[in-house]
Amino acid sequence: MSEARPVLVLVGPPGAGKSTVGRVLARRLKVTFTDVDALIVERAGKPIADMFLQDGEDAFRALEREVVAEALRTTTGVLALGGGSVLADETRVRLRGHRVVHLTVGLADGLRRTGMSTARPLLAGVNPRATFKALLDARAPLYREVATHEVDTVRRSANQVVRAVLEAIGEVPADAPADPVDPTDPLDVPTPYGAQVGGAALPDPTVRP
Repeated sequence: MSEARPVLVLVGPPGAGKSTVGRVLARRLKVTFTDVDALIVERAGKPIADMFLQDGEDAFRALEREVVAEALRTTTGVLALGGGSVLADETRVRLRGHRVVHLTVGLADGLRRTGMSTARPLLAGVNPRATFKALLDARAPLYREVATHEVDTVRRSANQVVRAVLEAIGEVPADAPADPVDPTDPLDVPTPYGAQVGGAALPDPTVRP
């Protein structure tokens, strides 16, 4: 019997919108959505920030590798990996043969969306901007190594990113009419250009009916 395989795997740095975009993609594709970070929190019984503080990054990464391997074997919908999942050689090997979309984000948009939240321990410190830039520079080649498609999220709404992903994977023709825009829908509002850091996280689509 063949193993289950995700329809689509999302990778990218913090602030790229993997969870938000993943949920909307799953809804559009009529499949389930699985977030590796949520699985880790459930397995560990505590927030990721607490894992880093109490157990250390090495212990967190070991659990992350285990959870990712299991999710790649059992998930049949859209799967969002944590931002650092691709650091593991074995994870990058496991991603071969999967349809993987790399959601890219620039420094400014990434900082605005993450807001240097304490829930993201790798961004904590005296110079979050420099830390985030170093993270982007170090991980970009790894994301590109595993990706079969790349979609830019800069100054795009969640729905615009979803449309771009669907076009990239051939689910929507590139010349199909544009999706209607609802200015009252937070998923149709791009990250404000020039907004203050910490004030423009991508919306949570689960709050919508």
